[in-house]
Amino acid sequence: MTPSIPWWKRAVVYQIYPRSFYDSNGDGIGDLNGIIEKIDYIHSLGVDALWLNPIFRSPYDDGGYDISDYMAIHEEFGTMEDFDRLLAAVHSRGLKLIIDVVLNHSSDEHAWFIESRKSKDNPYRDYYFWRKGHGTQPPNNWPSFFGGSAWQYDNATGEYYLHLFSKKQPDLNWEHPPLRAALAAMMEFWLAKGVDGLRLDVISAISKQTNFPNTDTTDFNETIRKYYANGPRLKEFISEMRHRVWDKYNCMTVGEGPGITPANAPDYLDQNHGLNMIFHFGHMFMDQGPGGRFDPIPWTLQDFKQVFVTWNEALKQNGWGSVFLGNHDFARMVSRWGNDREHWRASATLLLTLMLTQRGTPFVYAGDEIGMKNLTLGAIEESKDIETLNGWREARARGVAEADFLKVANYSGRDNARSPFQWSAQPHAGFTTGQPWMGVNPNYPKLNAAQQEADTESVLQYFRKLIRFRKAYPVLADGEYLPFTHEKEQIFAYVRQAPEEKLLVVMNFSNQPLTLEASWLPATAVWLFGNESAPQQSTWQPWQVGIYKL
Repeated sequence: MTPSIPWWKRAVVYQIYPRSFYDSNGDGIGDLNGIIEKIDYIHSLGVDALWLNPIFRSPYDDGGYDISDYMAIHEEFGTMEDFDRLLAAVHSRGLKLIIDVVLNHSSDEHAWFIESRKSKDNPYRDYYFWRKGHGTQPPNNWPSFFGGSAWQYDNATGEYYLHLFSKKQPDLNWEHPPLRAALAAMMEFWLAKGVDGLRLDVISAISKQTNFPNTDTTDFNETIRKYYANGPRLKEFISEMRHRVWDKYNCMTVGEGPGITPANAPDYLDQNHGLNMIFHFGHMFMDQGPGGRFDPIPWTLQDFKQVFVTWNEALKQNGWGSVFLGNHDFARMVSRWGNDREHWRASATLLLTLMLTQRGTPFVYAGDEIGMKNLTLGAIEESKDIETLNGWREARARGVAEADFLKVANYSGRDNARSPFQWSAQPHAGFTTGQPWMGVNPNYPKLNAAQQEADTESVLQYFRKLIRFRKAYPVLADGEYLPFTHEKEQIFAYVRQAPEEKLLVVMNFSNQPLTLEASWLPATAVWLFGNESAPQQSTWQPWQVGIYKL
């Protein structure tokens, strides 16, 4: 008898940034009741699960990833009763719910940290990393993701605490068993309610080099890989949580974090002791220079294609990955990888097809199903993101002009993806009847879900058809991935293969029409699906994608 395939292997996941999805009460902030009001829209897409970015109580220093109470709903989002109603609404439609749990750090306003900083012998002291400095200097030279030192001096006890992110996000000390017990109890609380999956934020950094050596490189991503992530007890900590909590609830786990590489990915995905799947950043960091997000470098399509080859090979035997091209931490998919101007529809639909024809579980970020574009900041003060604001402070100190920094922030900043969802041509894109918490993209009168509902050729309608197509051909979820090389670099093609089925996916990943020689396509190939009709005279339009049965 064939073992049953876990639901998450065949699922398409829809990611929601709650603050920007839909506001039900006119305060300008998206909320849980707003998601409930739009649940039938979500269901109509054909997706199988929702992933919510953090919904817990938070001072919102870093978009909710600074949690002050893991057992309470953020007041602006609603109440625990609202969450219970949302969970019931999700389940009643046959959908699953994944919540975002931050295990690497808490808020400095969490009760644990408030106690921890009171004295060196406080019972909560070792929930965090406290160290003496070197004279007037921090314990080591580690930089924070958000600029400056990763150590913050605290007057109360004359020591420094570690914060890889904002100084309001002190890192949790997983070496301390009571801390692990507290986190296990917290996850059990949510799983006992009926949550189906956990997205585990920065799981790669829960085990660090706790002797805290200086970093010996100025390449920030290299510092992450060598010192912040993949520490000596990582596999042990993940295994402990799996057997202590996750397996008891048959819970799906997806781990996120920088520093996960093709070589170490199997450490996270042990079939009996690891996570179910991971997010990797092979493609997402490929246009970042040594300085990180605000140090962009050119990328080539060849590099982009190679990421998919490398990661499919790394996870082929015993691993499972997520497939994504954008989320709350990166630029909008069509603006980053496609052409959001004259070839907007074609490139938006091509990129969705790329995601839904890869081996792994696609995670589609809300708004990408209608092709939402990057938000353009006109001035730094329009930014709502701590990373951009801190990045500007450091750039200004180096003498960078605001206009030059804005160009970079508008390319790679996180505000791009966090602007409110564009529901309609009504004021504020139909997101709120109040004043939205951040600016709405001014293109909303023409780019919105209501307009696309009425257009049979829209990105939205294509996305629905694409999901139905994926479900009709299970080889697209879990078949083997084989690169299909072509002499024209602009062609991105691959075969998805299972014993009983073989499909060829072909994409013209460029702004120019391409005529391919007649012989390149196997004679038995049958056109099945695409964002245009089948090519005439082997001429592929810009950003055209097609799927053939072989």
